[in-house]
Amino acid sequence: MTLPTDDLRAAVARLAAYFETLTPQSVAQIDRFYAPQARFKDPFNEVQGVPAIGRIFEHMFQALHEPRFTVTQQLVDGAQAFLVWEFHFRFQRFDTTTVQRIRGGSHLMLDNDGRIREHRDYWDAAEELYEKLPGLGTLMRWLKRRAAR
Repeated sequence: MTLPTDDLRAAVARLAAYFETLTPQSVAQIDRFYAPQARFKDPFNEVQGVPAIGRIFEHMFQALHEPRFTVTQQLVDGAQAFLVWEFHFRFQRFDTTTVQRIRGGSHLMLDNDGRIREHRDYWDAAEELYEKLPGLGTLMRWLKRRAAR
């Protein structure tokens, strides 16, 4: 049985609010938003299960200063949704004063309870992250210019 459209939209709005207000403490509540055997994939990770997904978010808070998501668009179609977001953070090493921004999107497949069963993040790691790192950023920008010729 699939949730009615209004319930799905409400579930997606709750998910967006959770991501926007995510804190190290609220990661402990992740099982309220992900199904037990949920799958998660992004440019750096591919895991299954709530504990593994929780560890990814815990690591985010350990590795970065003040990470936060801003959801700019929500699209809902049946039991799936796409969230367009901006991720803001500061590096713990390198330039710790400049707020960085990554733009991306998340494709979410929901279960009958409105929890995420599949979560796939899409963003360009080369443009959005590697180009911002000292040393590596210079190389990435040079390669990008060479490839554009």
